[in-house]
Formats: sequence, C-alpha cells, structure tokens
Amino acid sequence: MPEDHASVVTDGSSETFARQVIRHLLKALGVAALVATAFTAWTPASLDPGELVGQLLAAIERQEPLATADPGQAMLPTERAALRIGIVAGHSGLHRTSGLPDPGAVCPDGLTELDINLSIAQEVVTMLQQAGFQVDLLEEFDERLEGYKAVAIISIHADSCLPINDDATGFKAAAALDTQVPDRSQRLVTCLVDRYAQATQLRFHPTSITRDMTEYHTFYEIDEQVPAAIIEAGFMFLDREFLTEQPEVAARGIVDGLLCYVNNEPAEIPENQP
Repeated sequence: MPEDHASVVTDGSSETFARQVIRHLLKALGVAALVATAFTAWTPASLDPGELVGQLLAAIERQEPLATADPGQAMLPTERAALRIGIVAGHSGLHRTSGLPDPGAVCPDGLTELDINLSIAQEVVTMLQQAGFQVDLLEEFDERLEGYKAVAIISIHADSCLPINDDATGFKAAAALDTQVPDRSQRLVTCLVDRYAQATQLRFHPTSITRDMTEYHTFYEIDEQVPAAIIEAGFMFLDREFLTEQPEVAARGIVDGLLCYVNNEPAEIPENQP
C-alpha cells in the first residue's frame, strides 16, 4: 500500500508538509507537460520511452529546460550528443543488384551525380558533427540501413544533367508516401524545404516530385519509427555552378533543416517563386 502522507511530516510542521506536497504536484505537472510537448514534437527512435522520461525528470531536477519542450530554443550540447542522424550519399557504394558502382546521372563532360552527392553529404556530416550530433555517413545500399534507428535520416541526390527547359532549376524534397510516422516525416520535410530555400535561394518544385522519391527504397529499410526525407539538391544542368562550387551552401541548408526539426522551430513550405 502507498505510504501514508502523514508520515512525511516528521517535524510537526504543517508548512513543511504543504511545501513538499506542492513541490511534488508541480513536478508531476511539469513532467506531464514536458512529455506531452516532447512526444508531439518528436520522439527519437534511438531512445525508448523510459530513457526519454528519465531525461525529462533530470532536466526538471536541474531546473534546466529541455529543447523539445521550448520551441525555438537550441538544444544543449549534451542533448545533441545523445541524438543520431543518418546522412545517405545517393548512389555511393556498389549497387545492390549489379554489384557495380552507380554514378547516378552523368553529364557529357563526365561530371556525375555521385560527385555532387558525396561533396554535399561530407559537408553535412562535418557540420553536424561540429554541432555535437552523432552522425553516420551511409551508402545508397548500406547494410546498416536495415532497421536503422536515428532521430532523422536524409538521403542526398541531384537532378538531371539534361537541358530540359528554363524551369529546370531548383530543388525537390519529399517523405515516404506510406510511412508509420507521417506527422514527423512531413515536419522534417517542411523544415528541410524552408531552410534549404532560405540558404540557397533556389526554387522549390513541389509539383515535379516523382514516385522514385516518395517510394525511395531507404524509407522501407530503416526502422519504421524514423522520420526520413530525400532531397534533390539542384539540377545538374542549370544549377551546375552552384552544386559544384558551393556544396557548403547546399549543406548548410540541409543542416539548418535538421536543426529546425530537432529544435522544434517554426517552419513553412515557401510559396513557389515565378
């Protein structure tokens, strides 16, 4: 049976008892609010519910806010270090079926999509590591993708090198068409689109997203609770100069999108520019 509350008062002070009761009530209410906010924002797949609640309790005991409970507040370094992020360099490694390298799209002069994807992905990994996150640089058909757990995963690609038309400039981003975590996945995409557009000033192409993106194989290999997105960082023909000469700018847009997501910052899909 629960201990009688009267036994808490050992010094005969009703004031002490009242303070203890109030403290316990405030702590309970604080935990409830933080848990509700945290699970609404995101629940890292790398943490089980017990571990997350433990972090919340510790934050209350230290009277320190947890980033997910306060939208717009940057995470503490210790909190970032507990979070894993996956970055897939599109077309890197050997193809699962052929066993051969797959360079992706190839320009007439030999520039490959793989060159661009790797260049941006490596910049993203470096920036995230400098920010204090655990980061995995993954290949297209990496064995580690099976059941992979992380707070988020993004696969980086580039679009065609063909001179399609004058509108073939800009970027695309999408989540899985069929996902177990639609709210978190869509929020990840919204953050990614918002921050990438701001960083690069490139146009977002929501109407030209393909089934190859929304049914991307990685979405169905990772743990089903992990929010994931794929980004086509630009067109290799009209955006070639940007993609080859400013990979750090593209990377900054992706990193800012991830920070927007994990910090629960406000974001919205920008209106399409003419």
